[in-house]
Amino acid sequence: MPEWSSYLETARGRGALALELYVTITTPEADGPAIPDVLPDHLAYQRKLEQAGQLFLAGPLSDETGTQIEGAGLVIYRAPSLEAARALADGDPMHARGARSYTLRRWMVNEGSLTLGLGLSTGQVALS
Repeated sequence: MPEWSSYLETARGRGALALELYVTITTPEADGPAIPDVLPDHLAYQRKLEQAGQLFLAGPLSDETGTQIEGAGLVIYRAPSLEAARALADGDPMHARGARSYTLRRWMVNEGSLTLGLGLSTGQVALS
């Protein structure tokens, strides 16, 4: 497999977006504090990162059947480096207090689309 920065330059060279983001898969720890006890602080932290432009997307994941919440989540950060993204993940009260553990990966966004609807008279925003 190619080295990350080489592939990044190759992707950019062929006209891909090559936007670097950082993805965490966060999972509950059996012996940690209860998630509902940490949730208010976690959500406040997420809002703070969102307002600072450091949180791209975040939310819970279903189980493999798609019918149940299993407690896992996905958090995507905007950060200048893997180390900076790790500091953001470490600062999450869910991780800092041991309610969840996480894995962190670089993510290179190359393709896709995003639709944003803005109601000018209603002030409503829809993302799809």
